[in-house]
Amino acid sequence: MKKEYLLGFDVGSSSVKASLVDSVSGKCVATAFYPEHEAPIIAYKLGWAEQDPQMWWENAKLSLKKIMADSGVTGEEIVAIGISYQMHGLVCVDKELNVLRPSIIWCDSRAVPYGEKAFADLRQDKCLSHLLNSPGNFTAAKLAWVKDCEPELYDKIFKVMLPGDYLAMRLSGTVNTTVSGLSEGMFWDFKNNKVADFLMGYYGFDSSLIPDVVPTFSVQSVVSEEAANELGLKPGTPISYRAGDQPNNALSLNVFNPGEIASTAGTSGVVYGVLGDVNYDNKSRVNTFAHVNHTAEQARLGVLLCINGTGILNAWIRRNVAPDGIGYAEMNDLAADIPIGSDGVCVIPFGNGAERVLENKEMGCSISGINFNKHGKAHIVRAAQEGIVFSFCYGMEIMQQMGMNINKIHAGKANMFLSPLFRDTLAGVSGATIELYDTDGSVGAAKGAGIGAGIYNDNNEAFATLEKLQVIEPDVKRAEEYRSAYMHWKELLNKNL
Repeated sequence: MKKEYLLGFDVGSSSVKASLVDSVSGKCVATAFYPEHEAPIIAYKLGWAEQDPQMWWENAKLSLKKIMADSGVTGEEIVAIGISYQMHGLVCVDKELNVLRPSIIWCDSRAVPYGEKAFADLRQDKCLSHLLNSPGNFTAAKLAWVKDCEPELYDKIFKVMLPGDYLAMRLSGTVNTTVSGLSEGMFWDFKNNKVADFLMGYYGFDSSLIPDVVPTFSVQSVVSEEAANELGLKPGTPISYRAGDQPNNALSLNVFNPGEIASTAGTSGVVYGVLGDVNYDNKSRVNTFAHVNHTAEQARLGVLLCINGTGILNAWIRRNVAPDGIGYAEMNDLAADIPIGSDGVCVIPFGNGAERVLENKEMGCSISGINFNKHGKAHIVRAAQEGIVFSFCYGMEIMQQMGMNINKIHAGKANMFLSPLFRDTLAGVSGATIELYDTDGSVGAAKGAGIGAGIYNDNNEAFATLEKLQVIEPDVKRAEEYRSAYMHWKELLNKNL
């Protein structure tokens, strides 16, 4: 019997990852990512963050080449392709499908004033009831900045797209997008189930800039001859699934139904819960987007709490604070000897751009409570991880106010969830049980492609082999210590807001 494999790409801000999944066993047979060190983020000014889309394409090619070499799988054996990608980025192409400028990515803050003005001018109630969010710092506001500040370039734009749309375009030569993608960019009107004409009109965007809309699970396009020759794939291979990294992470953990929660803690940190009814936060501190299985007939909305300063803070601590040459595991060992609350040292972790949970304030990262005679590197290392967890809990309180029940958190055993300190603190402060699974975004994207291509009947069949690796229960005996440390952190945060 001929083997068939599913290919998943995950276009992150740190790297592009590729995985091959055996369609029958559901097991990942090979995975790779490039670059091996974190990809550069260009910041010409404070608060800016850009990446060259060509870099994503090159890293995707390198990742694919490695997994095909490692596994011995040929292009003929790859039957479907899925794509996960960093959300809220802006890619602009001309009529020849050439990229006009570097992508303005998710953690870039320059568009905040454009989103805030639209929120005020169009009225809060209209934006929230139609978009489920403030235009904030999302893709539409980033395009407004380009229109205002780079008018000559803007006039050359043929289509705007998200990072995942760009990768699909490079694979196929076809430009399209999804409802889930448009919703994360603030281009989708949930009340009328169409492109948000009122926001497009407000910013002066022509409707032709929006690509054709295709279902999330469907044959969206196929691999072109040109791309097939460049990548070693089979021409005509279907690209059958695409979603932003957070809806995709939820999919990877088989989180599809109301009340189910998924979390990640990579460069940024996320708690993502599914709602079955249209709802939103009045201050747009957490955001509501179309989940991968959302339809006009059956609402499935993802409530997204995003904290920009998570893994990127831990990486900064490793480079600049931790003893030279040690890795993340050694950092965890170092911090484990420090008591809960880090003997009074607190880290506010918001040093990676404007934070939506703080109503788009850009307050930076701060370290407080240091006593030169008492505290050392280990205290700062622990306080940084605690600060990341506390920022999660701060946002989860908002989600609970919206009616979200957070008793169980599903997560992949990766990134910050590899840290026992991080896991125990999150369980301890939130009171939630954490379940860790053997999956990641690129594997999820591959299985999503299997659903979209009709290889699997539904999500339950696609994720039947999902393996639970570990369960972390909250330490009830130390609940008060965790709570006290969190309240101290929250008090400091509120003083700075």
